[in-house]
Amino acid sequence: MTELAGKHILVTGATGGLGSRLVRQLLAAGAQVSLAGRDEATLNALSPESARYTVDLSVPGAGTALLGAAAVTPLDGIVAAHGAVAFGAAGELPNTVARALTAINLESVVEIISAAPAYLAESAAAGRDPFILTISGVIADMPTTGMSAYGAGKAGLKAFVAAASRELRRSGIRLLDARPGHTMTELSLHPLAGTAPAMATGLDPEAVALRLVQAIVNDEKDVPADAFS
Repeated sequence: MTELAGKHILVTGATGGLGSRLVRQLLAAGAQVSLAGRDEATLNALSPESARYTVDLSVPGAGTALLGAAAVTPLDGIVAAHGAVAFGAAGELPNTVARALTAINLESVVEIISAAPAYLAESAAAGRDPFILTISGVIADMPTTGMSAYGAGKAGLKAFVAAASRELRRSGIRLLDARPGHTMTELSLHPLAGTAPAMATGLDPEAVALRLVQAIVNDEKDVPADAFS
């Protein structure tokens, strides 16, 4: 098992519906949590005592710079909970929106994972069980009409993690991906484009966050959709 008390964990997307709940649960477990997000005021309100970084991770290099700043205190874990969504058929969604989705949902997470070993090496050497958690979501397994660009980025993330997890394991770093189903946060209410279709009632975000924390603690290496049922 991975003990969270006393561990230093960086959470990106910390002000989001899922990220903010993860922050609170990690803090409750005794972790030292650093927060990253786009809204400075919301970050400050979420956890005034925590280190806070206002950053746009869609900008190339921002993820690497964030790790360098946060690792002033050595890192033991990274939770990549940031992301964006857009709705629209493949022939209708503007290319600029598709590129923006790829930049935030895939490229920024790949950058963070690629840079992370250097910042988690001290934790690994000390036997502190460092980890990186990504959240590709069920759409990575279930391509959905009207969300092709969003799904492509998430499927790409799942594929990257599947391969990179085997590589990072050699360095003593656990990389795991989670694929919860539709979760009742406000993400779909603020799309980069389009309007969310009618959806069935989704998962409770508090329960999803709890399950993700359990996956970290229980040393899980993959958290598929049926793990949230």
